[in-house]
This record gives sequence, structure tokens and C-alpha cells, in this order.
Amino acid sequence: MIHEFNKPIPIICEHGEGYAIYLESGGQFENDIWTCVLCDGGQIKHYNTSQLTIHANGTFDITKKP
Repeated sequence: MIHEFNKPIPIICEHGEGYAIYLESGGQFENDIWTCVLCDGGQIKHYNTSQLTIHANGTFDITKKP
């Protein structure tokens, strides 16, 4: 199953910052696969759930680690 986000989700990954544009289910025993567009250069990359962090967002009480 694939879910396309109405509004891209800002993320942080090993290659910098970007936006998640859609998510594909990895099945019952696998990580989900996120498709992201990087801010620096616009490259499209695919990441497992364990490789991403959602960008800090005060509305959802998501804060940066000190």
C-alpha cells in the first residue's frame, strides 16, 4: 500500500534535510519505505523508517534533543 501525503512532511536524514512525499508499506515484517526529496539539490531518496527523524515541530510537541 502507498500513501501520498497531502502536505509533505519535513524530515532529517543522513543526507540532510528534506520532505517526505509518500510512504510505502514494507509489509508485516519489514520497515516502511519513505520517499523523500532533499532540500539541497532536489534529489529523491528512499529511506527505511529507522533512518528518518521528523523535523522539530512545536505544534506536535516534537523538540530537538539538547
